Amino acid sequence: MTTTESHPPTGPLAGQPAPVVRTTAGAVRGRTEEGLTVYRGIPFAAPPVGEARFQAPRPALAWDGVRDAYAFGPPPPQDLGNLAGPGLIDVPEGDEWLTVNVWTPAPDRGARRPVMVWIYGGAYKLGHAGSPGYDARRIAADGDVVVVSLNYRVGMEGFAYIEGAPANRGLLDQVAALEWVRDNIEAFGGDPGQVTVFGESAGAGSVASLLSMPSATGLFRRAIAQSVPGTFFSDALARDIGAALAAEAGLRPTVADLATIPPRELTSAGESLSAKMAGYVDRWGQAAPTVTPFSPVVDGEVLPVTPWQALAAGAAKDIDLIVGHNRDEYRLFVAMAGQLGQISEERATAALRLFAPGPDGERDYRTAFPDATPGELYERVQTDWLFAMPSLHLAEAQRAGGGRAHVYELTWPAPGSGGALGACHGLDIPLLFGTYGADLGALLFAGTEPSAEAEALSSRFRSSWTAFARTGDPGWPAYEETERLVQVLDAEPTVRAYPEETSRRLWEGHDFSALPLL
Repeated sequence: MTTTESHPPTGPLAGQPAPVVRTTAGAVRGRTEEGLTVYRGIPFAAPPVGEARFQAPRPALAWDGVRDAYAFGPPPPQDLGNLAGPGLIDVPEGDEWLTVNVWTPAPDRGARRPVMVWIYGGAYKLGHAGSPGYDARRIAADGDVVVVSLNYRVGMEGFAYIEGAPANRGLLDQVAALEWVRDNIEAFGGDPGQVTVFGESAGAGSVASLLSMPSATGLFRRAIAQSVPGTFFSDALARDIGAALAAEAGLRPTVADLATIPPRELTSAGESLSAKMAGYVDRWGQAAPTVTPFSPVVDGEVLPVTPWQALAAGAAKDIDLIVGHNRDEYRLFVAMAGQLGQISEERATAALRLFAPGPDGERDYRTAFPDATPGELYERVQTDWLFAMPSLHLAEAQRAGGGRAHVYELTWPAPGSGGALGACHGLDIPLLFGTYGADLGALLFAGTEPSAEAEALSSRFRSSWTAFARTGDPGWPAYEETERLVQVLDAEPTVRAYPEETSRRLWEGHDFSALPLL
């Protein structure tokens, strides 16, 4: 038991003290901010250190008195340089990584508002719910919903294969957070029977995983997956990458060995291997160029099969689903590497041979896109392989399993860099949250005030997402195999047949299995 005294909030995030709410572990006091009541840094599990390190999350430690829920909890171990950005508050320290944050119109137990639980992305190696780009005040206020965000273990702590540790510890953290929502959210004004999980990139991969995990059954009613990555590791691949990660630290991939290195120091193993992964194509295949040695593992227990297999078998047929992607996903990564307009014919050929589906994939792509430049082919095949087709096929698997899915594509180009980035990966985050000057939004909007067009599209995102959380209907038809209607999000949003029909045909019938060890 710990005792926490309450003090008035101070500093740049100061607001008026808010009503005390009692959780299963103890009482918390948040703040009123701009008409909302906000609680930050509430533990949903015990610190995963000491004997609990590399293990499944354990119940939060109880406390006496009233705990100040004024500040975000510390981020899970990662390269903290990646958390730098405009508007970022001081990154807190400590080992209490597993915390949730709540934005609510009012902590009224009888309100029973829809609940939306945000899961951040970051290639399964980065992320912090306290990043300013994830400030959920506009979603909560505009939609009259309760929004929860959570921290989960990433990188070595959350996803590396380690002998003596359960697989997918980061996913197990997400399940524990959803259990906290089930047990506590009514006291914050939310309805535990009307929970929507939503996430982007690795967060969308996490959402897809949760749809497939037996341990997550019954914890949410709806799901929104924004840019689902197709990278799921087979057990054999995860073991091999895990051994390589441990070798970077000069250790074996065991709990006993790796626990000798402090968590924040162990992150260097992942960073070091990431820089070398391109040299492992002959062994790790398509996983190697992603330069992230972490992904959910199809271990047969925590995650029995891939999401596409699970949904096609009906695992999520009773869960409403939105899934979609951005038109120019991969352009962000090309731009961040400083390679826009510099992709050679040789690099385009290598990408087509590695990622295009089928034995004649390169020829098929060149035939389907006869006027494409090397750079356009390089982007197109990797956009399709990594995000677009996994997202579309998740909707098709949901439909095959007897469920319903609504599909969207974002085609509105980011205004930053003179529009050169297009509708790239991550653009949906500042649009959804309305956080144009924070995190990736600072690059995509180039520090300028959002235009009326951007604000209108941003409002459209929030109204559709929160309407879906409330009713299961985002405002456009469900995806069907005949017409294939999707919501195209642009300056003038329209409902039309799926825009990337050429790519869809190229990938028709493709099996999104777990990536193998070659």
